[in-house]
Order: sequence, then C-alpha cells, then structure tokens
Amino acid sequence: MGRPKRAEQFDPGDVCVVHCIQRCVRRSFLAGKDHATGRDYSHRRAWIRRRMEGLASVFGVDVLAYAVMSNHIHVVLRTRPDVVQQWSDEEVAVRWLQLYPGQRTEEHLGEPTDAAIEQILNTPDRVAQLRRRLSDVSWFMKALCEPIARMANRQDGCVGRFWEGRFKAQRIVDEAGLLACTMYVDLNPIRASMAQSPEESQYTSAYDRILALKKQHSASPDSRRDRPMLEDESIVELRQKADRLEASGKTEGAERIRRSIARLAAQRRAAHAALLRREHPDAWLAPLEVSAGDPLGPQCNAQGVRSSDKGFLAMTVAQYLKLLDWTGRQSRVDKRGKIPAELAPVFERLGIEPTMWGDLVWGFSKYFGRSRAAGSPDGLRAESRRSHRHWVRGQRAVGACFTQPATASP
Repeated sequence: MGRPKRAEQFDPGDVCVVHCIQRCVRRSFLAGKDHATGRDYSHRRAWIRRRMEGLASVFGVDVLAYAVMSNHIHVVLRTRPDVVQQWSDEEVAVRWLQLYPGQRTEEHLGEPTDAAIEQILNTPDRVAQLRRRLSDVSWFMKALCEPIARMANRQDGCVGRFWEGRFKAQRIVDEAGLLACTMYVDLNPIRASMAQSPEESQYTSAYDRILALKKQHSASPDSRRDRPMLEDESIVELRQKADRLEASGKTEGAERIRRSIARLAAQRRAAHAALLRREHPDAWLAPLEVSAGDPLGPQCNAQGVRSSDKGFLAMTVAQYLKLLDWTGRQSRVDKRGKIPAELAPVFERLGIEPTMWGDLVWGFSKYFGRSRAAGSPDGLRAESRRSHRHWVRGQRAVGACFTQPATASP
C-alpha cells in the first residue's frame, strides 16, 4: 500500500505537529563522508541548517527539533495558521517574495520590490493562497530541499535528483509521541555512531539548545535577554505619513507607503534575526517549555527570528536535556542507570511505562517506522477516528510501552 495523501494526514488550516524525513537519492552519503569514494560532503550539513534557520523566520511553521545526518534529515514541525492569520496582506506578500523573489538567490532569501508586492496585493485570491502556503508543511519542505539539491548538483557538476522522492511525514498525535519523537531525532547521531553524547551531536536541535544554555550561564544578565526589534525613525515617519494621507482620503498613496513600510520592516526583521541567531544558537527553534501560566493565543514572535514563542513540552530545557542524556546512555550496556527521580512524574503524567522508555525512543522506527502517525495507543485510536480509518499501524505494538495496554478500535 502506498503512502497516505498529505491532505489525509494534515490540513494547512489546522495546528498540527509533523515528523518529516527526507533521504538522499539511493541513500548515498551526499551530506557526509562517502567511504566508498573517499569524498567528504559534510559541509552540506551546514547548508541545510542555515537554510532551515532562514525559513523559520519566514514561514508560519515552528521548528521543534531537527537532525541533519549524512544521508537524510529529520525535522519536527508544527504548523501555525493561527500565527499567519495575524499577518497583514503586505507582510504575507513580503514573506513570500523573500522565498521566491523571481530570481534564484542560492540558499539565501531574496529582497522583494515594491512592484512585486503590489502585483500580489492586487489579487486577493493570490494573497489568500500564499497565506495558506506559508503554514503548509509541504511548502516548507519544498523551500528547504529544492535549493540544497540545486547547489549540490552545481557543485558536483551533474544533474538529476539529489533527494530520493517526496518526504515521509508522520503526524504526532499527543505529547507522549512528541517527547519520544524529539528524543529520537536528537539522538540520531548517537544511534548512527556519529557521536558519543548529545554535546558532540552537531547539527541537531539538542546541540543548539546545549550551546545556548552554556552561553546563557556564562553571559551577563543584560546580554541574556533577547534584544527587542525597534522601529527606526524612517519607518515611524513613513507610518505617520501614511496615516495622514489616509485621513485626507488619499488611500492609494497611503497603501503605497504601507507596502514600503512592510518591505523595510522585513529587512529590519531579517537583520535582527541574523543578529539573534549569532548570539543565541537556538533562537530560531521553538521554545521547548510550555506551562499553564503561558498566555493564550498565537504568541507571535516579535524579534523576527521564528514564527511564535509558544513552547511544546511541559518540562524545562534542563529537564529535557537531563532526560536526553539518560536516554542516550540506554544504548550502552556499560552506562545504564536509573531514571532521575525528578523526571519520574513526567512518565506518570504521560502514562509511559518507565522501564520501556528506552525501548520506545531507541525503537521509535520499529514502532512507528511504517505508520502514518506516532503517539500513545489512545492518541492513535483518536487519529484513526479523525482519519476515518479502523486502525493505525503500530497501535497494538506500542501498547507495551504504556501503562494502559492498547485495545483494538471498534
């Protein structure tokens, strides 16, 4: 049976979490060291990470976790149509033209022109279409993979496919599945014997968060805070001029000025995002911690470095990294240990059997490798109802990893 249709797995209009996997053609080491030919392509992993950083500041999609391997990439994404709905038509047009300015700009984002912005704004149906695309996982993966393939082919002096086909997508149905999936993604270099610990696993979200945590501990209190993106005097003056023109009935001139404001704001946002990424290696990733005291709503990011400031796991970064380190040791017989006492309530709340946690993470592909979704048995049953199916693959097998055994759906 073939892979399910994207429309059956997720809707760009709904907030959902998706685990995406994209492999190189023939699973060749086109982003690592090829032992068969002796050529080293490891520098391409930096291309992929840099491209993801740029896309995170443009799309209404949160990057929760990622791992760039030698012949494939993992990325856990959360669609944010609620954030995109907060953007004005001008901002939607500017963001899209940063992705596709009408000319190829390697892996870098382009600069839109006033004429191109006006052309989009004059077609309301086009604006609505682009608004949907900016929160679509498929368009995010297309914008990520296509430039990388073009650059690699140019470097190799060849043509043809770089990626083997369309990316594989799994819908993450609950927090238990999300925790296991992010751990599985962050531990991929250790699983592939490319690193011994998360601190050595470059080009992963865990490595970025560890590096940022170290910088935060060694930095002064003032430098730890994200610098707010302030409007300069030119944008303030243009905004006031647009208000005066609109008040006097000259709406066409006011709209023209507002388009210029949107373009200038995008340039300021891109420059500010680049500064934050240098100071905070994990600034472009979605915040990890979410708590009951967080405000409701989209929580749009004001620094221009990512789409929103909403977390995705009910635990701190320190707790996550401690559990990640402990889970990583479970793959080595000489480093097995007991689950940290302060993390035991996490397993109890999610209904995960502590003794099976290591097997759930290290055997993630065994349980969910061929499944359209990943999560607890209850979550998979809910997904089968949502997708109008009788069963979701992996539902019975993963029941052993949870305190409540899985039962067949009616």
